[in-house]
Amino acid sequence: MDDKSEVYAAPFEYTLSIIGGKWKMIIMFWLAKRNIMRYGELKKVIKGITHKMLSAQLKELEANQVLIRKEYHQVPPKVEYYLSEKGLSLMPILEEMCIWGHLHFDEKGLEESPEKFKNTSS
Repeated sequence: MDDKSEVYAAPFEYTLSIIGGKWKMIIMFWLAKRNIMRYGELKKVIKGITHKMLSAQLKELEANQVLIRKEYHQVPPKVEYYLSEKGLSLMPILEEMCIWGHLHFDEKGLEESPEKFKNTSS
């Protein structure tokens, strides 16, 4: 690597630290698709995620200001999650990744294409 390409390493690594991992982009996908979701709704639509992992990923995304957690002080307790402006600003990246996935999905020999990503928050 030359010196010029190393200039971009820190911002690239920062972006990956925000959206990297198995679950964060999936959580962001569903929040973009549905705008506002409760914990139980996220747990239901994200197949295979454990309660512990979902809770941890939501906390990380909130700490990184990608999503907003709105707590209603009522009985029973109610908490909603939605993408922040910072989270919404990441949607073009996720949309491009989805487009790439659609272009190369058939290479894996899978029978059906995944649901097309559409940012319904705009």
